[in-house]
Amino acid sequence: MKKYSLRDYYSKGDAVELTISDIAEKDQCFGRLENGTGVLVRGMLAVGDRISATVKKVRQTYIETVLDEVLFLSRDRVEPECPVFGVCGGCKWMHVNYDAQLRYKQKKVYDALLHIGGVQGLAVNPVVPAPEITQYRNKVEFSCSSKRYLMPEELEQDVLEKPKDFALGFHAPGNFEKVLEIDRCYLAKECMNTALAVTRELALEQGFSPYAVKEHEGFLRNLVLRYSEEQEQLMVNVVTSWHDAGLMDSYRDRLLSEMPRQKMTIVNNVTTRRNTVATGEKEYLVHGEGVIRERIGDLEFRISANSFFQTNTRQAETLYEGIMNMAGLREEDTVYDLYCGTGTITLYLAGRCRRAVGLEVVESSLSDAEENASCNAITNASFYEVDLKDFHTLLGTLEEFGFPRVIVTDPPRAGMHPKALKTMVRLQPQTIVYVSCNPANLARDAKEICAAGYRLDEVQPVDMFPHTSHIETLACFRRTV
Repeated sequence: MKKYSLRDYYSKGDAVELTISDIAEKDQCFGRLENGTGVLVRGMLAVGDRISATVKKVRQTYIETVLDEVLFLSRDRVEPECPVFGVCGGCKWMHVNYDAQLRYKQKKVYDALLHIGGVQGLAVNPVVPAPEITQYRNKVEFSCSSKRYLMPEELEQDVLEKPKDFALGFHAPGNFEKVLEIDRCYLAKECMNTALAVTRELALEQGFSPYAVKEHEGFLRNLVLRYSEEQEQLMVNVVTSWHDAGLMDSYRDRLLSEMPRQKMTIVNNVTTRRNTVATGEKEYLVHGEGVIRERIGDLEFRISANSFFQTNTRQAETLYEGIMNMAGLREEDTVYDLYCGTGTITLYLAGRCRRAVGLEVVESSLSDAEENASCNAITNASFYEVDLKDFHTLLGTLEEFGFPRVIVTDPPRAGMHPKALKTMVRLQPQTIVYVSCNPANLARDAKEICAAGYRLDEVQPVDMFPHTSHIETLACFRRTV
């Protein structure tokens, strides 16, 4: 008897209609046809949208399609504020109301833990919402390019309002060369948008040559803006291919003239590298102190141009309090903070325990961590430089502090290195608090941690990034053996 496959029923180019039932990864959504066939749809949609789509690929168990038209709008939809929504790769969920965004994110975490991690019978807590869903970012990074990404309507225009050979904004999705011109980012503070406008105006006026990636030519590369909620201070970091003291003086004078009431520091990072990374090999102080300071809880943190710091200040405190509650620290405890960065979590924990130890591979981050410990007069925090895959090599050194009852781990998006995870569970802490920005990799690591004698007790998502698909998650593991 012949065994039928989806290829017997569907071909590339076929038209289908379906209702979106779930959000998938990589700008895709999911739904089913009336016969139960699973369908992936590329496009920014909402659960409940009724759509028509064209089949692009037929897989063994599902079909891949591209959106043609939204036939019926979901009740979850709202009108996005941003005029470049759908072109800019940033706020991909701005078309979805905020309550629905929180539901989608909670389900995203639950599905990953169930289907990837194999965690059964666990209730994921409702997502902690952000108090602000626009203007919440304390850091925004703009890129400059000699090739401006043209909007669809511009392709038909004979005369363009803006030059084609200069753009200051965000990289167009999937295009490392071209930059989409941005007049206003709705996630940035208003002073950031003002600094963006002043920078663009002066660059065009003074003839700052924009950086061309392929040719490795041009002066202006990036504009990185940071903001302190505590001090209401703006840091302007202009990244260039070389330092021009005269141009920087003109830039400083223009910013101070256009923004006279704004507390500000200005730095110029210079890089000769053949890439678009917005960090410099050398930094020049143009105005002010060259750093800003931010407060989380009772602690003050020094932030330099290239320091890591949570990009949503108000939600960072919510996140850290969540870590503290899960950790359940006692005065006599030793706690390890893996992937500690600039030590913000380590220092936050140090006030509740005997000894906090931060481990990190980036030397500059550890310098900031030491500086932050000093300026907060914290003496019971220690920091060590180590690639976490080599965590086991430090155990003899760390033994003087006593092995930890609690470990907090905040790995990069790729998750924990397998060797680091193996060493962590080998230490047999009573509690592991895992901070994750990627539910899929949290689920993968949760499976390994549970197999090593731990139970996943609580999962608390925290929304650090409204209008995006990103979600920060706290997971608390307790030792059972």
